[in-house]
Amino acid sequence: MNKHSEQRLLEKLAAMRGQPFSRRDLLRYSLTGAAGLMLADKFSLYALAAEELSPKTLRKPTAKSVIQVFLWGGMSHIDTWDPKPEAGSEYMGQLATAIPTNVTGFRIGELFPELAKQADKFSLIRSMTHRNNGHETAAYLMQTGHLPGERLAYPCIGAVFAHYKGYQAGYKGLIPPYVVLTQPQGRFSEAGFLGAKVKPFATGGDPNASRFEVEGVVAKGITDERQKARRTLLGDLNTLRSTMPEDSQMALSKDAEEQAYSLILGKGKDVFDLSLEKPELRDRYGRHTFGQDCLVARRLVESGVPYVTINYPGGWDTHSNHFATMRRQCPQLDRGLAALLQDLSERGLLESTIVWCCGEFGRSPKVDWQPPWNGGRNHYGNVFSVLVAGGGFKGGCVVGSSDKGEEVKDRPVYPIDLLGTIYDLAGIDTQTKLPHPEGFDAPILNPNEKGAKTAGRLTEII
Repeated sequence: MNKHSEQRLLEKLAAMRGQPFSRRDLLRYSLTGAAGLMLADKFSLYALAAEELSPKTLRKPTAKSVIQVFLWGGMSHIDTWDPKPEAGSEYMGQLATAIPTNVTGFRIGELFPELAKQADKFSLIRSMTHRNNGHETAAYLMQTGHLPGERLAYPCIGAVFAHYKGYQAGYKGLIPPYVVLTQPQGRFSEAGFLGAKVKPFATGGDPNASRFEVEGVVAKGITDERQKARRTLLGDLNTLRSTMPEDSQMALSKDAEEQAYSLILGKGKDVFDLSLEKPELRDRYGRHTFGQDCLVARRLVESGVPYVTINYPGGWDTHSNHFATMRRQCPQLDRGLAALLQDLSERGLLESTIVWCCGEFGRSPKVDWQPPWNGGRNHYGNVFSVLVAGGGFKGGCVVGSSDKGEEVKDRPVYPIDLLGTIYDLAGIDTQTKLPHPEGFDAPILNPNEKGAKTAGRLTEII
């Protein structure tokens, strides 16, 4: 913070406190931890400092694409990226070990040995918070940055990218600018008031199957040869086009047909064809649905798609059978995500591709041994963890911390802070007004929205 910004911050603090506020006071409060940072219910030093660190002061935007790995249902932060072995079995249950990574002093859960080798490529936010424990409302909050229950149904970040980095930017790709692998979750309307044009293209199918049957692109039970024969027959029967070669509507129809067949039989289809990849690379990602989802995501951003969401198959809503689910799914998440980061880096794509991974919330830090849960973890939005990488995010860092995984210990991060930083790195001004069909005032993010909380952009890791 420069001297001018610091002076403005001191003046604001003095006005709110009702007496002079010195630079020594500022330093003292900054060093006293989370309790000292909260000077009153109305403000925190983080939030006020964030006003002085406007998005314009951030580095030049470098992100061209985003891959969001959405761990719907809410993955436990204690068992994964914020382990607390010192807290004992009451918190750690059957997964009581933290392992070192390739970054000194940086430890993660024992089920993530492959990510431990890639820790220099990603950072962890261990103080994400919104205190919302409802699946639908928390998912809306994490993916729009707006509070649920207001009069406007905002679009999610993927739909905003489709609008501004896709159609508004003259996107010419055959594949829609917002793709979901493989099924939408239906927790809320991703497109919001922006409408059907920015809805995600959900592929359906299974990329780990012998043939990835992408909905509307790869037809079940129909070979490429049969599709080509159908096209030839249709062309032979369409005599009207040959009799009206100069008609503008006919020309548009022909262009639309060419684009459709390019997606079904040409370069568009090839993006989803994993047989074009080396078998050993597919093995590195893991021969399971999630691992191959990650490989498809890499191929999509490589082809220029602005936003890809991977909805984790099966989800993480582990009220019961928690530890069995963790032992089954964490190794798949570990392998696929680590391979994705390594592959993007080796291809020179990580600098231009943001990868972020989290659920709508975490899971309760204490294991619930009561029946019927018998060793489960429940919804928990007080504090949880997020992984971020690429596109301008530094690697090998940890932002914030929690106590025993129950509350934020220092440096809270709210949805506005996370999404705002992602938008900044992609060059999308969050103060821009979204085109609401009825003309309502609807900025991409609104820190002044009633009840909204912010502690500032993630400047420490960009």
